Amino acid sequence: MTTSELLRYAGWFALALLALAGAAILSYWAPWYFAWVVGTVMIILITAFAGALYERQAREQGAHGEDPLK
Repeated sequence: MTTSELLRYAGWFALALLALAGAAILSYWAPWYFAWVVGTVMIILITAFAGALYERQAREQGAHGEDPLK
């Protein structure tokens, strides 16, 4: 094993230890972060669905000769 390989393995090992330490520290707040991420995704999906529904309704009203902005 060369020195560069040994340093690479030591670096990955240190990164793994840092990730484990971070997970242990953040585990207390993990449910809050999970809820925040899920809530943000849900808001984005609901907004995208509402926009698509609005565009569809506007197209349908426009096809019937109605003004979609009224």
